Amino acid sequence: MVLAGKVFKLREPLTIAEIAHKLRGYRIEEEYVEEPHRFNLLTEVFNLNLINDELKGVYSKDVVLHIPRRGEVVPVVRTVEAPFMFTRRGNEVLLTVLGKKNKANFVANELSKLLFIVVGGIVEARIPPEALKQYHEQNPAETKVIFFDNVDIPNIDKLSLYGPDLKNTSLYNEYLSHGQIWYVVASSRRYGYVVGITRNSVVTVFSRVNEHEFFNFVKNEVFQLIS
Repeated sequence: MVLAGKVFKLREPLTIAEIAHKLRGYRIEEEYVEEPHRFNLLTEVFNLNLINDELKGVYSKDVVLHIPRRGEVVPVVRTVEAPFMFTRRGNEVLLTVLGKKNKANFVANELSKLLFIVVGGIVEARIPPEALKQYHEQNPAETKVIFFDNVDIPNIDKLSLYGPDLKNTSLYNEYLSHGQIWYVVASSRRYGYVVGITRNSVVTVFSRVNEHEFFNFVKNEVFQLIS
């Protein structure tokens, strides 16, 4: 099963204990009325588990979507649910949300509102292009895909390379002279997983892993790439 997630960081200093205190027991019910439809929408944080400098839990929020049905548009309730992990790294706190990019961004913004009242207290964690370059070159034979952005060739937005042993191709060095590495798909030397990593810390594990294994991989291998 492919698992995806994204890493963020807190702009303001909070301890893991303070985060746990703000989130523990959070549960809000709201009534949504769109005659003749009435829904009770629930937002909650559950399964919180605080161990040392790490806090895991699940964020859940009911949202109303409108879908066409037999010539009319009707509201339906969908529950957005995502496991998350807050981890202290030195003087900062990183947040990992399990879910595809848009879902992870949504949950990060919702958690920001719970912790800081406003959106923006939690922001993207960034990986320098040099770190992705080093990650690839440490195990070049296992790199499958590289995308380059910030390309200086007119009318070219992105460049890509596919195949084994990309480091030793002339095109690799040529593309590096024109742009920066944005996305890498490679096999982890430590874990053996096939993973995709972007500079804005979107992580996709294509190998079969569970939630616990995904979080461990991000904590032990992706965090060290983040500036």
